Amino acid sequence: MSIAQISTPPNSDHSIAITALQAEFGKQISTNPTVREQHGHTMTWLANQPPDAVLTAHDKHDVARAVKICNQYQMPVIAFGIGSSLEGQLNAPYGGLCIDMHALDAILQVHNEDLTVTVQPGVTREQLNHYLRDTGLFFPIDPGANASIGGMVATRASGTNAVRYGTMKDVVLALEVVTASGDIIRTGTRAKKSAAGYDLTHLMIGSEGTLGIVTEVTLKLFGISESIGSGLCHFTTIEDACQAVMLTIQMCLPIARIELLDALQIKACNKYANLNLLETPTLFVEFHGTKASVREQAQTFTEIIEEFGGTDFVWDTNEAERKRLWQARHNAYHASSALRPEASALSTDACVPISRLAECVSATARDVEESGMIGPIVGHVGDGNFHVLLLVDTNNPEEVATADGIISRLAMRAIEMDGTCTGEHGIGQGKQKYMAQEHGNAVAMMQAIKSALDPKNILNPGKIWPQPLV
Repeated sequence: MSIAQISTPPNSDHSIAITALQAEFGKQISTNPTVREQHGHTMTWLANQPPDAVLTAHDKHDVARAVKICNQYQMPVIAFGIGSSLEGQLNAPYGGLCIDMHALDAILQVHNEDLTVTVQPGVTREQLNHYLRDTGLFFPIDPGANASIGGMVATRASGTNAVRYGTMKDVVLALEVVTASGDIIRTGTRAKKSAAGYDLTHLMIGSEGTLGIVTEVTLKLFGISESIGSGLCHFTTIEDACQAVMLTIQMCLPIARIELLDALQIKACNKYANLNLLETPTLFVEFHGTKASVREQAQTFTEIIEEFGGTDFVWDTNEAERKRLWQARHNAYHASSALRPEASALSTDACVPISRLAECVSATARDVEESGMIGPIVGHVGDGNFHVLLLVDTNNPEEVATADGIISRLAMRAIEMDGTCTGEHGIGQGKQKYMAQEHGNAVAMMQAIKSALDPKNILNPGKIWPQPLV
């Protein structure tokens, strides 16, 4: 299959389009340099590429009208949630309009009996769970950051609960989407399944804003368990910890969360949050169920980790202690960054089949150590996904080259193990060069879909794959 030709938006003056947008939206449009820079990429070492203008959308009709204008003038459009993307998804390499979706933050409908909720894309996961707190239901996808639901759809987010509850692709039932022409379409229904036509919902999930802009999301919810038990245990080596994870999953233990923090990550958490955890590879775990089933799961897990030298396993159902424990895990990014505050933080991830987890994580840890870099490892290892946070002096070309080598070797290592170069961060700008290796000729099919749905290439251009010039 030949590579589909995707037109590249000209890197030209968008003043006529901006004038038209200002006439339509007035003070909702900002061209202030500071505001524009705030809406470029901010969470990694990739250079900030700000848009030409920022629109604060108030409703889906604002989004549709803005996209129509941008389509008319062939001006790029990038949707913005809260800015927590990690691979340059929010940059504007060709300039254009950033549509800030944070004001679309309404929770529209909760259907308790059906375990579903419909929200606007600016709703954050913490906001949603706070709203649901009295219903006995919760939304389980937890990528760590308090991300917006729209952004989580765009990047096919995952997180700490994925081992039991799945990822965004598993919990999204339906979407409302603004297309490249500015039309509003719906994909899917509140029914749990459908055999009617193409699965456009899952086509949009993970498309990083390149096929449409999400303006409404219908999600599955889950019941809060009668009992929740959390704990941690220590290991001598990363390989031992990973082997324990592998056996836990292979024995079909219905564990809700199982997170790996290496010794350096634990050290960072201790310093950042005044903790006194043993600085050795550590598993954070959580069990959901009845009181009896949680006790049973904990006992089975105790027997598993003993086979691999796991020690000091303690667990508790106390809610305050559980929140304290997981707050340490959620602070991992900022705790790691504080190890070398003058450096830039580069977070990368990979995902492999669970049977290759120990091999991949151990090889990556050796690679980081032998390279002389500071790079704590943390992972949602229950589904084979882990992260490395490299702290890099971007003014030092040797360090930049070393970090790039680590990232490239990790991506290729994961792909060679029949895994993926990214389990949840997405491709954006940062991982485009691995797409051909991972997907082969299927990249051409992806590009053909992009060309068909967005013939002028205005929706988040320059992302997912390098742009061929025409």
